[in-house]
Amino acid sequence: MSTSQTSGRSETPAQAGPAAPAAPGGDRIPLLDVLRGAAVLGTLMTNVWIFTAPGSEWSVLQGVQTPDPLADPSPAVIAETVFRFLADGKFLSLLTVLFGVGLAIQYDSAARRGRRWPAGYRPRALFLLAEGTVHFVLVFAWDVLMGYAVTALLVARLLTRSARARTRVMWLAGGLHLALMALITVAMASAPGDGDGDGDAVSARAVDLYAHGGFLEQVSFRLHNALALRMEPVFSFGLLVLLFLLGVRLHRAGAFAPDARGRRLRTRLLTWGLGLGLPLNALCTLGGSDFYFLGRYVTAPLVALGYLGLVGVVLDRGWLPRPLRSGLAAVGRTALSAYVLQNLLCVLACYGIGLGLAERFAGRGPWWVMGLWAAVCTVLVGGATLWLRRFPYGPLESVQKRLIRPKSS
Repeated sequence: MSTSQTSGRSETPAQAGPAAPAAPGGDRIPLLDVLRGAAVLGTLMTNVWIFTAPGSEWSVLQGVQTPDPLADPSPAVIAETVFRFLADGKFLSLLTVLFGVGLAIQYDSAARRGRRWPAGYRPRALFLLAEGTVHFVLVFAWDVLMGYAVTALLVARLLTRSARARTRVMWLAGGLHLALMALITVAMASAPGDGDGDGDAVSARAVDLYAHGGFLEQVSFRLHNALALRMEPVFSFGLLVLLFLLGVRLHRAGAFAPDARGRRLRTRLLTWGLGLGLPLNALCTLGGSDFYFLGRYVTAPLVALGYLGLVGVVLDRGWLPRPLRSGLAAVGRTALSAYVLQNLLCVLACYGIGLGLAERFAGRGPWWVMGLWAAVCTVLVGGATLWLRRFPYGPLESVQKRLIRPKSS
């Protein structure tokens, strides 16, 4: 083993060890496009309940109210429970892993071109941070791009270190994250059940704001409560670092390669991710709200790895219909634009500044919410497919390339 692989010293891409084999025809890996598309549409499976809930974005901070299928085993309640369970935290974790994979691919590209790293990557990360900030302020409080940008700046630097150094950081980040989630779970389980009533007043204000307030009022509300609304990427930063580095590791191991080794790794991810993750996640779900953090931020990432393997195995065996595969790949190729657009469409559909469907259909059950998700997904798949027939990149992806090309060339 070479010195650069065993020590903690930094290295340029040109000095780094062999990169994972590139996909035929360049860096584009078809499996990754399909996975990104599935992850983007999957995150909406969780976010759509935020847009349609009374109080919308603020409701998340006051506890996610979900029906109990044991107390009410009606078809509507069971359908909502399964829909939420399949999505919550899983696709977000999958998207995070894929961001790490993308970072590794960009590092490999810099290595092949002999460019220094991470200097050439910083403009891309800063664009993502700026775009995420605009998205948070103008569209959706629970934006993930800002947290991804900050994490990417750190992990980009770690890619210049040895594999052993990255492994140490990965396990340290994971251990600290697990300890924090355990402490939060203990605190929630031991906290008294009754509140002081202040939250109800805040909820009433938030319900009125998103149902009847103007656009600038909502912007002002997000800015005024930015600290609270930006807490998720702060307390889950350890998980972000872990999943980014795990994505790098999976790419280096060849988990996305179209060969026998890649297929074996995808089968293992499917087996272990779903075999271990689903039962643990189900236990956390059955445990109630006290185990919400363990479910969303500890066991859900395990299920996400199972989803990664599942999509890979389905593609390997040719089980995914071609139209669905092409549609998911189109969304994956325009992932940044699709992520922002899906949230914008839900804002216009649900809030009072648009159609106000959240108030109109309040209390009418989950079917319309799942129908909204399906409708937005259909628009994204169709729109991405048509867009890519004329343009090589999505709208925001094109802006990003134009802005960073002078600095990275």
